[in-house]
Amino acid sequence: MAEKAQRKARVACLLSGNGTTMSALLFHSKLPDCPYEIVLVASNVPDAPGLKIAKAEGIATFAHDHRGLSREEHEAIMDTALRDAGAEYLALCGYMRILTADFVNGWEGRMVNTHPSLLPKFKGLDTHQRAIDAGEVFGGCSVHIVTPELDAGPLLGQMPVAILPNDTGETLGKRVILAEYQLYPRMFADYVGRARQE
Repeated sequence: MAEKAQRKARVACLLSGNGTTMSALLFHSKLPDCPYEIVLVASNVPDAPGLKIAKAEGIATFAHDHRGLSREEHEAIMDTALRDAGAEYLALCGYMRILTADFVNGWEGRMVNTHPSLLPKFKGLDTHQRAIDAGEVFGGCSVHIVTPELDAGPLLGQMPVAILPNDTGETLGKRVILAEYQLYPRMFADYVGRARQE
């Protein structure tokens, strides 16, 4: 029984780019008390830089270009790879694909994302400039469970980031990503840890 309690949750990350938030999750997973391990990093972009980071750390990778495929066909290929790797949870790490309800429902309660705004404000794209234009005092980031409605799942945690007088979307974004590197691994670990104790 004790051995079962010590087994780490198996996590797959989905990314399309540099993999910086994936890296934050990956290096957090190396801490001795982390309740999860990353078993696969998968991408819709075969030459995504994030895949190289994962390979360098000995993590299995998978990539399949979405071009020329319907959304459902591509998701079926990705889903098979995720399940074949034994993933129990998914972490979205800059995966630039809108997921179908069928795919999301297949991982209900087990898919988590980070978003660069204080949800429910500024769902979707261009969040930093929109926050500045709206006269907000804070931008920030949110970690949430993924549901079929975009950026609308239950919140796991948020971190505000002050907006400075001369901020642009780019300068604010550079500070918000630093907050995401702190918040995402902590909230993901807490969520997985709680789920496994229930």
